Formats: sequence, structure tokens, C-alpha cells
Amino acid sequence: MNKNLIKKLVMVVAGGALVAIFFALDLQQYLTLAYLKESQARFADLYHANPGFVIGGYMAIYVLVTALSLPGAVILTLAGGALFGLTTGLIVVSFSSSIGATLACFVSRFVLRDWVQKKFGDKLTTINEGVAKEGAFYLFTLRLIPVFPFFVINLVMGLTKMSLFTFYWVSQLGMLAGTAVFVNAGKELAKIDSLSGILSPGLIGSFVILGLFPLVVKKLITFIKERKK
Repeated sequence: MNKNLIKKLVMVVAGGALVAIFFALDLQQYLTLAYLKESQARFADLYHANPGFVIGGYMAIYVLVTALSLPGAVILTLAGGALFGLTTGLIVVSFSSSIGATLACFVSRFVLRDWVQKKFGDKLTTINEGVAKEGAFYLFTLRLIPVFPFFVINLVMGLTKMSLFTFYWVSQLGMLAGTAVFVNAGKELAKIDSLSGILSPGLIGSFVILGLFPLVVKKLITFIKERKK
């Protein structure tokens, strides 16, 4: 049997097994806002006692969730802000999300091409046209203004001609501002220890930014495109 085919089969079986385990053991219950708040103090103590271990474990989980297109990336991003603070959280989440997204793109391109083509073929035409017309800038705009869910972008971009290296650095750059907004919101959520905390200026400000961010970015992208004409 062809070695490449064997490698693909092994990756498909391994990935399928991990996804099956995730849902069979209901691991999604640990990727909720309620669990984040409930476990906040325990994780904070563990982080202060062994920061390297916690950061490494967190990154491994984030990369795995993103690479397998599992639900929970938003909660993990908020958790990064709650656990690590804005600066460290931004760095850790930025690299974790970008590496995970690139692995998802890699799997789509070399393992699940036929399945992705069948599942998201209608979106592939639009994205191919965008990449052909605007190149890497098109991916950059998709990361800033997610017309499609991030996991769909990861998978469908695997079927384009864009190199994985370009996909990685454009994704990391394009997702950075949005990541900062969500990490900051997570940092503020971590401060809530009573109902009065919900009305804190910091938390309200974070969610105002979350709401305004897509609108501001859309205006910015429109301005850039008009300048390029």
C-alpha cells in the first residue's frame, strides 16, 4: 500500500478517534463560561505554582481544539485573558490559535480534501475568487471580518493554492486585533465575583468594544480597498 495513503489513513483514524472521545466523554462541558468561572481560582493557583506547565497545557489544548475544528475556541480565548492577563494571554492565544488554524488547513489540504470539497464547495468558489483577486489580503480581511466561521476558513483555505506559511502569518496578523479584544474581555470577566461586578466599567467597556469592533474594521477594510483602486 502507498506510504502516503497509509499516513492519511492514520491521520484520519487518529483525528476521528479524538473527536469521538471529545463528544463521548462530553468534554465540551469544560469549555463553557460557567466552568471557566467555577474553576477560575483553582486554575489561577495552579498557574502561579507552575506557570510553564499551565501555559504549555493550555496551548496544547487550544491547538488541538482548533486543529480538529471542535467547539470551544471562544471560551478558551476568554480563559486565556482570565488566567494569564492581557499581555501574556494575547501572546499565548495568538500563537495557539494561529498554529491550530494552520494545522486544520494542513489536514484539509492533505487528508480531508474530498470531504471539505463536498461539505463546503459552495463557499470554495467565493474564497477562490477572493484569493485570485486580492491574494493574501483577502485572507487578512476574512480574519478581521469573519464572513464565514473561522473553522470554515481554516478548512476551505486548505483547498486554495495559498502556501501554509502565508496562511500562518496572515492569519496571526489578521486575528491579532480580534484576539486582543476577546482576551481583554476574558481578563475583565475574571474580575467578577458578585452581581455588581457585571456593571463594572471595565467589563462594560470590553463588551462595547466587542460590539463595535466588527463595524470599525469593516469601515477600515472598505477604506483600504477604495485606496487600492
